[in-house]
Amino acid sequence: MTLFSTFFRHLAALVGGGFALVATLFLPTSASAQSDTTRLYQFAIHEDIMPSTANLVRNRLADAEAMDADAILIDMKTYGGLLDAADSIRTMLLNCPRPVWVYVANQAASAGALIAVAADSIYMQPGSSIGAASVVDQNGNLMPDKYQSFMRGMIRSTAEAHGKLPVVQAGDTTWVWHRDPAIAESMVGTYSDTGDSLRVVTFTPEEAVEAGYCEGIFPTIESLHKATLSEPYDVVVYEPTLLDKWLGFLTNPAVQGVFIMLIIGGIYFEMQSPGLGLPSVVAIAGAALYFAPLYIGGLLEYWELAIFLVGVVLIFVEIFVTPGFGVAGILGILGIVVGLTFSAIESDLLRYIPTGEISIGYIVAPLCTTIVAVVLATLFCIFFGGRWLKGSSPLRNKVVLSAEMVTDGGFASHEQSLNILVGARGTTTTTLRPAGRVMIDGKSYAATTEHGQFIANGKEIKVVRVETGTLYVTDF
Repeated sequence: MTLFSTFFRHLAALVGGGFALVATLFLPTSASAQSDTTRLYQFAIHEDIMPSTANLVRNRLADAEAMDADAILIDMKTYGGLLDAADSIRTMLLNCPRPVWVYVANQAASAGALIAVAADSIYMQPGSSIGAASVVDQNGNLMPDKYQSFMRGMIRSTAEAHGKLPVVQAGDTTWVWHRDPAIAESMVGTYSDTGDSLRVVTFTPEEAVEAGYCEGIFPTIESLHKATLSEPYDVVVYEPTLLDKWLGFLTNPAVQGVFIMLIIGGIYFEMQSPGLGLPSVVAIAGAALYFAPLYIGGLLEYWELAIFLVGVVLIFVEIFVTPGFGVAGILGILGIVVGLTFSAIESDLLRYIPTGEISIGYIVAPLCTTIVAVVLATLFCIFFGGRWLKGSSPLRNKVVLSAEMVTDGGFASHEQSLNILVGARGTTTTTLRPAGRVMIDGKSYAATTEHGQFIANGKEIKVVRVETGTLYVTDF
C-alpha cells in the first residue's frame, strides 16, 4: 500500500502543480504598491466556522505577511460554527504581528463573536449584531455547563489579551480594560442570582460601541476604508483563484458522482477485457480526478485511499481467484463505497457527531452520492456492456476485438492439438492428487485424473479425454 500511497501523492502533487501553473499564467496579479502607500489586505468569512475556515484564515494571513500589508480586514458574516475551529482562528489573530480588523456585515454570533473579540478593532454595519456565544448542539440546545464554562474562560482571556489602557480623570490615571472581560463573558452567558436561568448578551452596533466592543459603525465596507486608511491607500481584496474555482468544481457532488461512475465503469470493462487498456486508463483518470482535489484540499486521508484500493483488490480476487460472489466480493464493494464516501468528508468533524454538534446528515449526503453513482454505473455497465461486448451494436467492432480465430482461417487451438493424445499411454512424473504431470512420448504435460483418484508417481496412465486444454487420465 505504501507504493500506491507514494504514487498517488506524486500524482496529486502533479495535478495540483498543473492547476497552480494555470492559475499563475492566467490570473492577473495585483500591482505592487508604492512604499508610501498604506496597504490593506481584505478577505471574507461568510460561512459557518469550520476547520476549512481555519485553513482559509491561515492562508490569508500568510498572504498578508508575504505582501507586507499594513493591516488585515476580515469581512465577517457568520452565525457560528465549531468551537475548536474558532479557537484556532482566535489564536492566529491574537498572534498576528499585523493589526487585524473585523467588519461585522451582518452577524458575528457564537464562534464568530469569539473571533471578532480576538481582533484588534471591531467595526459594525447598521443592523448587525455581535454576541450570543453560548455553546449549543446542531438543534440549538445548550450544551452542558462544562462547555459553557470553557467558552466563558476562553472569551474572557481573549478580551484580556488586548490589555489595559490608561484613563486620566481629575488628574488621576486609572488603567481600564480595552475590552472588559466581564462583558465578553456575558456574551456566553451568566447565571441569574437564583442560578436557574442563563442570561446571554447580544449587542447591536450602538450597544457594542457603548460597551467598548466596537470602534465605529459604517454603512459599507468602502466607507470604513475611507475613514480609517490614510491616503494614498491600496486595498487588496482576496478573490478565489482559478485553482480554487477549479477545485470547487471538481469537488461538486454531481461532478464527483461522474468520476465515481468512470471508476466503476473502467473497472468493469477492464475485467471484461483483461490487460492494461482504455478501461484501465479511464478508471485511473476517474480516480485521479476524484481523489486529487480532495488531497489538495486537505480532506483525503491515506487510510481512506487505502480502504478504496483494498476494496478494488478484493473485487479482482473475487472474480479471478475465487469465482462466485462471496465474502471477498461483499467486502470489496463495501471498501470501495467506504473509501469514496469518507474521502469526501473532513475526518476531524466525525468526532462531533456523538456530541450532537454535527448531525449524522454530514455523512449521509456523501454516502448517498456514492451509492447512487455506483448503482447507476453498475446498471450502465450491465446494459451497455452487454451490447458493446457481446451484442450487435455498431460500436462493438470499434471498441472490441471481435475477429474469430477459426480452423477454416488456419488457426488451431491448443486443445485441438491435444486431441490427438486421446488414447495415448504414458507415465506419471509426479503424484496425481488429482492433478500433476505426466510424460507421453518424451513430452511433459499437465494432467488430472478422470475421477479425482490418487495415482502415484511412476505409474502407467492412459489419456481418456481432453477438455479446456487439460488432459484427463486413468491408470491401469
